[in-house]
Amino acid sequence: MIIISLLIFNQASAYDEKSKDECINKQEQYVFSWALSNTCDDTPRGGTSKGIEVKYDDSPHDGWLKIQQSGLTKFEQDRAAILAMAGPYRVDFNFLETVGFSENFERDRPYHSWGTEYVYVVTDEPEFISLQHIMVMYFKTDEGGVSEPMVMKHWRQDWTYQDDTMWEYQGNNSWRKQSIEDTKRKGNWSQAVFQVDDSPRYESIGTWQHNPSFSTWVSDTTQRPLPRREYSVRDDYHILEGFNRHTINRFGWVQEEENWKKTLNEDGTLKAYQSKEEGIGRYSRIVGTNFQPGIDYMEKAGLFWADVRLVWDELMTKNNTLAINKKVDNVSLFMPLFGYAQEVMDSDDYDSEKGLAKAREIIHKHLKD
Repeated sequence: MIIISLLIFNQASAYDEKSKDECINKQEQYVFSWALSNTCDDTPRGGTSKGIEVKYDDSPHDGWLKIQQSGLTKFEQDRAAILAMAGPYRVDFNFLETVGFSENFERDRPYHSWGTEYVYVVTDEPEFISLQHIMVMYFKTDEGGVSEPMVMKHWRQDWTYQDDTMWEYQGNNSWRKQSIEDTKRKGNWSQAVFQVDDSPRYESIGTWQHNPSFSTWVSDTTQRPLPRREYSVRDDYHILEGFNRHTINRFGWVQEEENWKKTLNEDGTLKAYQSKEEGIGRYSRIVGTNFQPGIDYMEKAGLFWADVRLVWDELMTKNNTLAINKKVDNVSLFMPLFGYAQEVMDSDDYDSEKGLAKAREIIHKHLKD
């Protein structure tokens, strides 16, 4: 479980090779932001480990080429664009606060990090596609070598065509099922994002648009919990409110975010906005990285995670609200689930009946009454 804190590699900052005086004199700036202060205290925060070099794929990938095929209907192009997100990537995560609203606002440090990740197609049905992100990471060692691969189940995205309901985050680790108006549903796709333990995170609906240079999907504004990069270091806001843009191009895809950090009153109503941030995740196709450990994980532990998804599906079908305790007995929900998934990896066979019962036991234990 310690490795959870090393999900992503360190992104070398602009200050790594400079003395403090050189840093101050240069007055580094970041795009869309005001000039940083005249100290080196605003160097980016992010991963704590060093990743190995990767080789980028300079040729247009098959997913992109399928979108460009002639004679496709709009629906077929939409499906091809979603499926084009699958594959091997170096992922760069960048977040930057650009505007402050509160009286005593203090700018947070930028967040920069990267990792190597494979996006797998879990389900491919005509009007439903599920993509699971699995990080497969190789670390540089102090001796100059390369570590054994570290495999980490990451987030999941489910795409539904003309969805009629979605789950909206309410704050305080709770969600409510909402109906989608017919005018919003027609011809559009919802994207539901799930956390590493397959609990809900956020969901929205939007329209895919296609042209010869790129395909892009823009979501409606949606509310979401604090991201992992924030909730352990920030307690001054309760909800991240924003929208996403997913853009597919010939070399991979990009997820852009525009987010507002807002606080709530005790009754759940809006109290104030603290700041606004811009975020971008670049998924650049790579070749030569060995993702076989991730494939092995999906083939074996993936059987258990399928049962975990089944439990969540049951709960989200039967209920209109859902509330989860962040910790029970000082243990976060993902920890026992990850632990059992590792037991599955270490065993010879998977017993689905036992796995389903275990998933149901763990998840129900973390639900609020």
